[in-house]
Amino acid sequence: MVGLQSRWRYLLMFLGIQLVVMALLSREGYHKRVTYFIRIFRKPDLTSSEHHNRTAVTVAAGDVYANLFNLSKSHSHGDNMPYCPETSPLIGGPIHVSFPSGLTLAEVQRKNPLVIRGGRYRPPNCEARHKTAIIIPHRNREHHLKFLLYYLHPFLQRQQLSYGIYVIHQAGNYTFNRAKLMNVGFREAMREEDWDCLFFHDVDLIPEDDRNLYTCDANPKHAAIAMDKFGYKLPYKMYFGGVSALSPLHYLKMNGFPNNYWGWGGEDDDIGIRVSLAGMYITRPSLKTGRYKMIKHKLDKGNDENPKRFNMLAKTRQTWKQDGMNTLEYEVVSRDYLPLYANITVNIGTETGLHPLPQSPHAKDEQKPAANASARR
Repeated sequence: MVGLQSRWRYLLMFLGIQLVVMALLSREGYHKRVTYFIRIFRKPDLTSSEHHNRTAVTVAAGDVYANLFNLSKSHSHGDNMPYCPETSPLIGGPIHVSFPSGLTLAEVQRKNPLVIRGGRYRPPNCEARHKTAIIIPHRNREHHLKFLLYYLHPFLQRQQLSYGIYVIHQAGNYTFNRAKLMNVGFREAMREEDWDCLFFHDVDLIPEDDRNLYTCDANPKHAAIAMDKFGYKLPYKMYFGGVSALSPLHYLKMNGFPNNYWGWGGEDDDIGIRVSLAGMYITRPSLKTGRYKMIKHKLDKGNDENPKRFNMLAKTRQTWKQDGMNTLEYEVVSRDYLPLYANITVNIGTETGLHPLPQSPHAKDEQKPAANASARR
C-alpha cells in the first residue's frame, strides 16, 4: 500500500512539473506574440534609434575616413591640452581597401584638411601620447604613393598619433637599395624631431585594420604579419619585411639596417638576424589585425634580384657591426616639404662608394638650392 502511494506521489509531482513547464513555454510564446504586435504599432523609441545608429556605424566601418568628419582645428596646443585617451575612440577596426583609377593627390589633400606642410599631423583636441615617423623608401612609385597616402593619413589620425611622413627618394638610375634608404630616413627624420617610434613602410602595402597600432613595442615590431599575397599568413618565422617598427634605441642598438644589399631580396632577413644578435626579439600583432593589401605591380626596373643575398646573409653575424648606421654615407639632393609628405631626394652612391650623380639636362630644375643640396651626411 505504501509503495502504491509513493508511486502516485511521484506521478503527481511529474505531472505538476510538466504543467509548470508548459505554462512557462506558453507564457514565453505569449509575450513574444504580444511584443511583435506592439512593435508594429508603436512609434520608434530611443532604443530603436540607437540600434539604427549602431547599424549605420557598422555599415560605414569600412570607410577609413568615417570617424574623422567631426574633427576640427583646435585654437592652440597649450599646456592645458588634455592627453588623448590611451585607446583612441576613433579606431574602427577593419578597413575596406580599393584602388580607384581616378584618385589624385589633390583629392587626398582635400580629404585631409588637418595635415600640414611636410605631411605632419597632431590631434586637434588632445595631446598625442605617441610620436611616430613613417619612413617610405621610394623611386618611380608615384602611382602607389598616392594610394598609400590616401589610406595612411586617416589611418594614423584615427589612432590619435602625432606623426610625420617621410618619402626617401633614391636619385639616379643605379640599382635600388631599400635598406640604405631606410637608414637615410632614420637619420633625416631624427634630425627634425625627437620621434618615439619609426615605421619603415613599403609604398605598396595598405593596412586593413586600424587596431594595428603604429606605435613601438618594448622590442622591434613586425607589423605586416598577414599580407594578401601570402594568403594573410606569415610566410616564415623570421620574416621582417613590408612594414616594421623600431624605436630609436632599438635602431641604434642593432646598428640600423645594412647598406650593402643592392637589388631585391635579403635585407629583410638580415634585419631580422640583427634583431636577434642585438639581444632583442620580434613582436607581432595578431593575424586578424596585422592585415595588409598589396598594390599589384610588375617587377621594378632597376630592382632586380640580388644574386649575392644568400652569401651575404651567411655572413651577417660577422658584418652587422661594421655595416649600418656607423658607415652610412649619402648626399641630400633636395628636401621638399609638400602638403602630404616630406620628400627627401638623396644620392646613395653605388657598391663602389659615393659618387657625384651624372648631370641631366634638367638637373638644375630637379635640385633645390634652398634644400641644402649635396650636403654630406
